[in-house]
Amino acid sequence: MTIRIVEEVVSVLPDYARIPIAFTVNSRFRVEPIAEGLGGLALIEETVVPYVKDYDAIPGEGPLHWRERWDTTHWGILSAFEASVRVGGAAIAWKTVGLTDQEMRDDVPVLWDLRVHPDRRGQGIGCQLLARALEWSRFRQCSQLKVETQNINVPACRFYARQGCTLGAINRYAYGPELDEAQMLWYRSL
Repeated sequence: MTIRIVEEVVSVLPDYARIPIAFTVNSRFRVEPIAEGLGGLALIEETVVPYVKDYDAIPGEGPLHWRERWDTTHWGILSAFEASVRVGGAAIAWKTVGLTDQEMRDDVPVLWDLRVHPDRRGQGIGCQLLARALEWSRFRQCSQLKVETQNINVPACRFYARQGCTLGAINRYAYGPELDEAQMLWYRSL
């Protein structure tokens, strides 16, 4: 299998969005504060009743809405193709006014989205997309790449750890009480 990673313009987002991002949640990392948090946080993997999480199904979310919400002028859109078939993609948000994930730093882009077609997951496409996102960020003389995931996406957490990312922050309250999810922020130095 030969995968080709190409940089595209944001006008391809309708095609990009055809790659499903949904995944089945089978376990999660329960975040347990130690000594009310003064002793750190423990991540305890626990199984859950399986369910499907689809970020694109959340109203106002997903690639079809990004240009409505933010100025995507400086974003990088990477697409993975096998022959002419789109099998994955990555979006890098950079220099985006109002995007709090960038922490007011122009030297830290955010890997906003990484998706691989469900039939192609586990075949190294995500690794190739992340490697290209790191290259994209280095070319712009950034110092780190930031990645957000959630404690319910255990495979993504393990993937980013294997790729040399460091868990830099856990926000147990990022998504409000209606979601039983914790935000996990990973960083990869460039």
